[in-house]
Amino acid sequence: MGVATSADIIYVSQILETIEESAKVRGTGIAKREPSYIIDKITQGKAIIATSGDKFVGFCYVESWGNKQFVANSGLIVRPEFRAHGVAKDIKRAAFNLSREMFPEAQIFGLTLKKPKKNFDSFPPDFFRPSKFRRNAFQFCFLFRNRFPFTAGG
Repeated sequence: MGVATSADIIYVSQILETIEESAKVRGTGIAKREPSYIIDKITQGKAIIATSGDKFVGFCYVESWGNKQFVANSGLIVRPEFRAHGVAKDIKRAAFNLSREMFPEAQIFGLTLKKPKKNFDSFPPDFFRPSKFRRNAFQFCFLFRNRFPFTAGG
């Protein structure tokens, strides 16, 4: 497992198929990505990939915005046969470390559509309004840090 390189582009179709299959099984609206989007993340060095032989095991990419003030670890997916073995946790930790390395001053957080964690109903209706986004993004980052307290060192 590590930062994806151009040699990992061969796994893009497997990644996209796994994302689509997972969305169908879970009944969630996982965002469908174009192959070019995943390829861009890989070639920019903004992706983590885990492989086993000629199969991809898991994947996650880093997304930044707000003049690189905010970073999200997004698109986390693990093939079903490799789930429940800590792979997602290892990929998430690697993505966090990559985010911290690439964007040392950014607020880092992640969003999920996994049903047990999907809890947007607890936020007020105007939470994500652009005029309040900066303050609310900081509050959301604080909530995320307290829920998943791991650091770049371990």
